[in-house]
Amino acid sequence: MSDTLPINRRQFLAGAAAGGTALMLAHGAALAATGASKMTANTASGGAFWPNGARLAISISMQFEAGAQPERGASGPFPPLDPKYADLPMQSWYDYGVKEGIPRLLDLWDRTGVKVTSHMVGQAVDRSPQLAREIVARGHEAAAHGQTWEPQYPMSPAQEKAAYRANIASIECATGARPVGFNAFWLRGTPNTLGILQQLGFLYHIDNVSRDEPFTVPVKGKPFVVVPYTLRNNDIVRFDSPALSNEAYLSDLKAEFDLLYAEAGSRRRMMSISTHDRISGSPARVKALEQFIRYAQSHAGVAFMRKDEIARFALQADKVPAD
Repeated sequence: MSDTLPINRRQFLAGAAAGGTALMLAHGAALAATGASKMTANTASGGAFWPNGARLAISISMQFEAGAQPERGASGPFPPLDPKYADLPMQSWYDYGVKEGIPRLLDLWDRTGVKVTSHMVGQAVDRSPQLAREIVARGHEAAAHGQTWEPQYPMSPAQEKAAYRANIASIECATGARPVGFNAFWLRGTPNTLGILQQLGFLYHIDNVSRDEPFTVPVKGKPFVVVPYTLRNNDIVRFDSPALSNEAYLSDLKAEFDLLYAEAGSRRRMMSISTHDRISGSPARVKALEQFIRYAQSHAGVAFMRKDEIARFALQADKVPAD
């Protein structure tokens, strides 16, 4: 990317205040267009299985959930508390995600020229619409993550459809972007989920950890894309069960990258990383993520791609596997 494009959050917000929402969206469109045209700076010496001759694709998720957590009984780093009592420290831990976490991560993505996919819970967007708007304006994808902080698996088809429509409406209202990707609560949808998503115009979901490359599944006679998610490179898992230091997490990311990069010489490979607003947005974890991104970018043919880019590629590409 051009050296003049990355900006920090203070510069971005100052420009937005001066020029208004139109400036934000125009700048975001320019960033997205530049990122799409320069997904990789080098062509891999081995096989090329991605757009622009890229050898390995890396896709990062930035979950936008803070603000949608229940007021009582939310899970987090504090000991369990009887739900009849207000857990004020727990709520402040979630607040960190929107007050510090996402802003810090957005500056990281700008510094490194990386575009990510942000799966947004509708209620979180409703409570912080300006932040959701900023994410899209800075060139990142807004994807769906349910309207409320509750599982989809016990929902009836009518409840599912209504919840997804509400999630779409919240994201569209705040950002002007219609989501085409979906992530269920802890990946657990229902047997009806994909059909409902397809009916509502979605292109892909991520609730599958079975492969290290995108693939398609048949839904009502049409291909629906799976852009695989991750547990092993997921901060909510690796900083909790088992708990890893930042150095150990960075070491694991590099080891995973090294093997996938080697395999990518002869087959299509994709690396998935998941970050959560209140977890990966802490200073030391952002530092570790930046070290990993710089490490990956030092290799030829590495493309950081949004998941909607991967999904559209999978629908058009030859030899993308079907399930």
